[in-house]
Amino acid sequence: MQKTVVLVGMMGAGKTAIGKALATELNVPFLDSDEEITKAANRSIAEIFERDGEAFFRERETEVITRLLKEERGVLSTGGGAFLSERNRDVIAKTGFSLWLQADLDLLWSRVRHKNTRPLLRTDNPYKTLKSLYELRVPAYSKAEAVVLGRADFSIEDMRDAVIETLLTVPDLLKVTP
Repeated sequence: MQKTVVLVGMMGAGKTAIGKALATELNVPFLDSDEEITKAANRSIAEIFERDGEAFFRERETEVITRLLKEERGVLSTGGGAFLSERNRDVIAKTGFSLWLQADLDLLWSRVRHKNTRPLLRTDNPYKTLKSLYELRVPAYSKAEAVVLGRADFSIEDMRDAVIETLLTVPDLLKVTP
């Protein structure tokens, strides 16, 4: 890989699952900015949000993304809000390649509605919150360098393969060995 592939998109889009499958297939490291933040803080993201607030979390997120992009080439899964930050988009554009895992609202809801690990969805009406986040974030995600559309009938492997097909269209991103 000539650059780290940075997966962006909403919670539930499959950034972690597809990122792991992609990294395995490409034989490169899988990196997860949320996982790195929780390791450093020795707290869950929900605990960080509750104790220190979202602004504190977003600062740590930028630090971690910047560090990961400098240290190693691989596949980087970012948190759903990471690509909203212009600073993060700039760092990613300079040293990585952004790919939006796009999924429609119904598919996202089917994947996240039973999980209690999403601090932003701890509201009276989590579907309405997800819809608001989706509408707010899509314009930022659309600034990614590439997009792969997820479908409910796609397996993780189907999505991984669709991502690889997309990456192979980008000149000099992946070295293909015979």
